[in-house]
Amino acid sequence: MTVLDVTLREHGPALSVPLDAEAGRALAASGILQSATPDPGREGHWLLRAGSRVGAVRTPNGPVVRITPKTPVSRLFFLFGFSLDPARAWRDSKEGTVDTGAYDDVVPALAHAVERQIDTALRQGVLQGYREVEETALVVRGRLREAEQIRRHFGRTPPVEIGYDAYTADTDENRILRGAVERLLRLPGVPGPVRRRLAHQRMRLADAQPLIRGQELPRWQPSRLNSRYQPALRLAEAVLRGASPEHRPGATEPLSVDGFLIDMNKLFEDFVTVGLREALREHGLTARLQDPHHLDTAGLVGMRPDLVVRTGDGRTPVAVADAKYKVEKADGLLNADLYQALAYATVLGLPEAHLVYAAGRYPERCHEVRGTGAGQDGRGVRLYQHALDLSREPEDLLSGLRELAGKLAAPAAHP
Repeated sequence: MTVLDVTLREHGPALSVPLDAEAGRALAASGILQSATPDPGREGHWLLRAGSRVGAVRTPNGPVVRITPKTPVSRLFFLFGFSLDPARAWRDSKEGTVDTGAYDDVVPALAHAVERQIDTALRQGVLQGYREVEETALVVRGRLREAEQIRRHFGRTPPVEIGYDAYTADTDENRILRGAVERLLRLPGVPGPVRRRLAHQRMRLADAQPLIRGQELPRWQPSRLNSRYQPALRLAEAVLRGASPEHRPGATEPLSVDGFLIDMNKLFEDFVTVGLREALREHGLTARLQDPHHLDTAGLVGMRPDLVVRTGDGRTPVAVADAKYKVEKADGLLNADLYQALAYATVLGLPEAHLVYAAGRYPERCHEVRGTGAGQDGRGVRLYQHALDLSREPEDLLSGLRELAGKLAAPAAHP
C-alpha cells in the first residue's frame, strides 16, 4: 500500500516506506532521490534515501516526498536570492533578498516569498506593453497581411488577415509571473493563507496567457519599464525551472511530477563562484565561471574549473577555485578533490589551487604537493581547502567571501 506523505532529511539515513512496486520503480527512475531500492528485510517496503536535493514533489501514483535541508531555510533562501541577484544581496546582506516569512520548510517558504515579490511588483498596477497580434477579422485594423489574405481567402474580403500592435497586459513578464503562481498552487504543502494570496495574484494576472507546459519560458529583457518586476521575475523563473519534470534514465519522455527541488550542490557552487566573482572586481580582477580547458595536449579530456581568476584584461590566469558542497571524510581529506585541484593548477600553470567546502572541521588547510617544487621559492604546488559555514549570518558569509577573494587575488598583488 502506498503512503501519502514521506519526509526525508538531506543526506540523511534511508527510511523504509511501504510502497507498491510500480510507485517504487517510478520513484527510483525519477532521479529525485539518491537511492530508492526494495527493502530486503520488509516485503512491500522500499528504502528511500535523499541526496542533495531539497524541497517537495508529488509523484504519479506515489507519495508526496518532502526533503528537508540541513541548512536553515532562511539561510538557504539567502543563498538562493544571492545567486539570482548578487548586487542586491551585497547591499541588503543584513536582511537578505528573499522574504520567507516564518516558514521553516522549503515549499511554504518559497510560496510565501514568490507571492510577496509578485505583490510588490504589482503594487503600482499590472505592467502593460505592446504585443504584435496577427488574427482574422471582419474589419481592417493595423496592416493587411497580403500573403495570408491570398493564401487563405484567395483575395476575397471580408474576412481579412491583419496584424497590429496591441497595448495589453499579455506580456512576457506577466506570463512568467502567472506561470509561477499556477505552478505554486499545484505544489504539495503550500499553507492555506499563502494559497489564498496566490489565487488573488492569479486573478490580477488573468489577462496574461497561461504558459504551455513543455515549451521554453518567454524571454524578457531588463529595462527601466520593468525594473519593479525584476526581483519577482528572477524568483518566478527559478520556480518554473526548479519545478521542471524529471527524466527517467534511458527514457525519451519525462516523468511528470509537480514539485520544486533545489540542488544544494548547484546552489552552493553558484553562491561561491558568483560571490567571488563580484568580490574580485574590487581587486581589479576578472573571473570566468565554468572556464573550459583540456587536460591533455590532444584536447580529448575536457575540464571546467568552477572559477578561474584572471588579470583585468582577462588574459593571464591568477588563481583557480572549485566549490564542493560535501562533508569531509573521517580523516578530514577528500583525495579525489585534491587530485582535481592539482590538475587545474598544472594545466593553468599556477602555483596553487583552492577548494571551498560548505562544511569542515578546519577553517583552512594547505597541502604542498611533492615533486612539484619548480617555482623560484622551491616550494611545491599548494592546494588550499577552505570551509564556509552556512549556518553563519548572511553578513558573515559575505565577509568570508571577501576574505577568500583577497587570498585568491594575492598572487596578482605579489607575483
